Amino acid sequence: MTRKYGFPVVFVFLCFQASISQGEQAMYKDPMQPIEARITDLLGKMTLEEKVGQMTQIERENATANVMTSYFIGSVLSGGGSVPKVNATAKEWVDMVNRIQQGALSTRLGIPMIYGIDAVHGHNNVVNATIFPHNVGLGVTRDPQLVKAIGAATAFEVRATGIPYAFAPCIAVCRDPRWGRCYESYSEDHKIVQQLTTLIDGLQGQAATDMSGMPYVNGKTKVAGCSKHYVGDGGTANGINENNTIVDDSSLYGIHMPAYVDSMAKGIATVMASYSSVNGVKMHANEHLLTDHLKDKLGFQGFVISDWEGIDRITSPPHSNYTYSIQASITAGVDMVMVPYQYIEFINGLVDLVKKNVIPMSRIDDAVTRILRVKFAMGLFDNPVGDYSLVNEVGSQKHRELAREAVRKSLVLLKNGKPGNPPLLPLPKNAGKILVTGTHADNLGYQCGGWTIEWQGVSGNNWTAGTTILDAVKKTVDKKTKVVYKMNPSEDYPKKTKLDFAIVVVGEVPYAETRGDSTNLTIPDPGPQIIENACKTTKCVVVLISGRPVVIQHYLDKIDALVAAWLPGSEGQGVADVLFGDFGFTGKLARTWFKSVDQLPMNVGDPKYDPLFPFGFGLETQPKSAPQGIKREL
Repeated sequence: MTRKYGFPVVFVFLCFQASISQGEQAMYKDPMQPIEARITDLLGKMTLEEKVGQMTQIERENATANVMTSYFIGSVLSGGGSVPKVNATAKEWVDMVNRIQQGALSTRLGIPMIYGIDAVHGHNNVVNATIFPHNVGLGVTRDPQLVKAIGAATAFEVRATGIPYAFAPCIAVCRDPRWGRCYESYSEDHKIVQQLTTLIDGLQGQAATDMSGMPYVNGKTKVAGCSKHYVGDGGTANGINENNTIVDDSSLYGIHMPAYVDSMAKGIATVMASYSSVNGVKMHANEHLLTDHLKDKLGFQGFVISDWEGIDRITSPPHSNYTYSIQASITAGVDMVMVPYQYIEFINGLVDLVKKNVIPMSRIDDAVTRILRVKFAMGLFDNPVGDYSLVNEVGSQKHRELAREAVRKSLVLLKNGKPGNPPLLPLPKNAGKILVTGTHADNLGYQCGGWTIEWQGVSGNNWTAGTTILDAVKKTVDKKTKVVYKMNPSEDYPKKTKLDFAIVVVGEVPYAETRGDSTNLTIPDPGPQIIENACKTTKCVVVLISGRPVVIQHYLDKIDALVAAWLPGSEGQGVADVLFGDFGFTGKLARTWFKSVDQLPMNVGDPKYDPLFPFGFGLETQPKSAPQGIKREL
């Protein structure tokens, strides 16, 4: 054949074929073309293996150049605490992400991977990042613009490390504080959760019009967001993580669903399926809710991502019938699977199911279309690599000032003065001698809670940058005031030390997910004894650091003032700002504070509502002087 046509003819033919190929590729690579046209063009060029690769998200530990190119991996993530190296700088994060990205870009079609990370209260995996209060505190503020600004700051810091995708916000409506993820929820009231979906506007950019489910990510300092965990994760029986949520339609669609409707209007890019079940059906295998409702009825056009090994847990024990789990989840409507380690088994299993016509190619094409739509919408094809010019934004002073403001507004004053006595707060700055005590007074890790540096959180002050409450007190009081710190004072210590007053900072130790489930919700030892010893003979304010209401009624008579500070994050100065009157207390409970765990679950509006402190409660104080406002940059 070659001899018949001769070299020139073959050469011209090959050049012609190459020009056609280049012309076809130009459409999906051309940012001037409409997104849907780019998707159609690219999808038509992809093999089954390339499509399945796009549906696969692996842990960064596995993301070698060879793995990225051999399996056409579409997404990579950092699990909690998974970092390039200990104390990695922002530049080292960008280096890692870009190195992985080069592997993806070197594939036949050059489809960029999307790197995701849990940035649930700031860029919490990264050393020296700004750590904002957890959602349980932000719900107290009832301040949508503040939360939007936090979203924008978080997006900036995430982008500063080369990452374009954050698994946030959590829009669970926690109905039982025994749940170990309750601190990731803004409120037991879906209306507050809906109001604070403005975090999406900050993360992704605020769309000018209702996006009607189309993904919207605007610019190089914004990230793709992820509303989670769809749906009903905050309503599980007995507050047990990953348990069954037993609800009627009124509760499901009236309490747990509304924030997802708001997310669609804001153009949320992705939605994460919940580990939990709804009325016995695992959410990762719930076609009615994932496809019929979320995609078809609500019009969601982004992609549905599984949780970490979420499809494995469709079966009991997990991973016991992985082929079935793949089939059930993909058929139900999961588009991208967070594998994160068994990627070869997942890819081979899904390819085999398609080749055997168990899963139709149309479902694969739908999933890949959604994934590509997000990647095109966020500009990932046009700007696939991280920008080193942003590295200095991590932990910037303006972001820390914003976090400090959030801390001030998230504090709830539950008691201020014993009966017949004047209020204790605000505290005087010019006292003679004060005691700062408690397990949480000088522990930045405890102050930040779970999902900070490590998945389960950390203890101590050597993990990241920030201001402990002890340091904040020292910076706030008069230079002549002596601040004595003793973590666990003896019973006679306060009396013999002749104190003006004591600040007692105690609470829960960090936890995340199932490890945080609690049936007793008590303050761990030695917290209770510290309260007893410090408050017995001295005026005291107890500052509670916790991810939820805890059992406190027994101590109320012993203490003069009680502050719920939740999990305030890295900027402990915000606590001192309000304790000493530079700003007033304004926070109102976004959760019901129970008397005993026997009452749970108990939420505002319930027939038998008998709380210690009701939903919406919060005493107020006036600032001693007019505070200077903070200019927010959104």
